[in-house]
This record gives sequence, structure tokens and C-alpha cells, in this order.
Amino acid sequence: MSLVELIAQADERGLAASGLACLDRCVPLLGGDDEILRPLWTSLAESDAGDWGERLEQARDKLAGHDEAEDAAAELARRMLAAAPADRSAAEVRVWADACSVAALQIHRMLDPLEDGESTVDARREGRTEGMSPLVAAELRRQVAVLELLAGHGAGGLRAAMEVSTEGRRVLRAVVSRRARGRR
Repeated sequence: MSLVELIAQADERGLAASGLACLDRCVPLLGGDDEILRPLWTSLAESDAGDWGERLEQARDKLAGHDEAEDAAAELARRMLAAAPADRSAAEVRVWADACSVAALQIHRMLDPLEDGESTVDARREGRTEGMSPLVAAELRRQVAVLELLAGHGAGGLRAAMEVSTEGRRVLRAVVSRRARGRR
């Protein structure tokens, strides 16, 4: 099943987890630490979605001010954070999750030193993966895995989804670090 189809079929929790996971993997671009979005993950595990908006504002406050000389990849990550809905309704998180999916794939494409064979990430999201660059391929796999974990296990899949996101964040942190060393 393609990523587009998985997003279309996901429930509110799966969509919120999908968007949050994309954002979480891109936190290194925003100067955030590994724990900065954990309260939002915790909110997804709770049946009451009421704390989501408050925890989102706290994360935004903590990530504010790290935007000196941001490049295009960091700007996309910042937009993901800014676009996160305070209300965790299915309609709002569906739009956000879809936008985060595109943005995260674009970010990985920008940071991958190898060329991707497609001109847009839309083809990748629809399942056309021939000639995909390694960093984009790994991000696509992670996005699919998060949605499948939540679809198959509901709230029980959150821990595994967080682990998938943590792995991706470590990879992106290493890529960002290599890029920074290369600029010196």
C-alpha cells in the first residue's frame, strides 16, 4: 500500500503520530534535543486529547529562536512545527500529516548528497521508488512503518513508532553534523 493510501486510511491517532514522527525526525534542524517532543508523544498515548494544544505550544516555545541563518531544510521543518494543529481532530491532523510527509521527504531529499530520480516527492509517496536516493528511501520506509504500526496496533504501536522516529532522528542528526563539518 502506498504512503498516500495509508494516510487516507489512518485514524486521528495514526495521523497525529505520522505528522509528529515526521517533525520529530527533523528536530535536529531546529536545534532541539531528543526529548523536546516527548510530551506530545505522551499526549497521543492518552485517551484525552485535551493536553495536545498546550504541549504543542510548549514545544514551539522551546524551539523558538534557533533560526539564525536557517537553510531551506530547516525552514521546512519550522513550517511543520508552525502548521501543527492545536486541535487534534481527524480533519485537522490529516492535512498536517500529509503536509509533514511531503516536507520530511523534501528535507531528506535536500540533505541527500545523491540525486533522486524523480522531480517531486509525490511519485515516491504514491509508490514509485525506482532510482530513489538512500536518505529519501529510508524516510519513506519510516513514514510507512509509523502508519502501519498505528493501524495494526492502535495506541499499542506508539512505542514502536517512537523508536522508528528516534532512529530517523539519529540518522538526520548525523547528516546535519556532516554537512556542518563540510561547511567549515
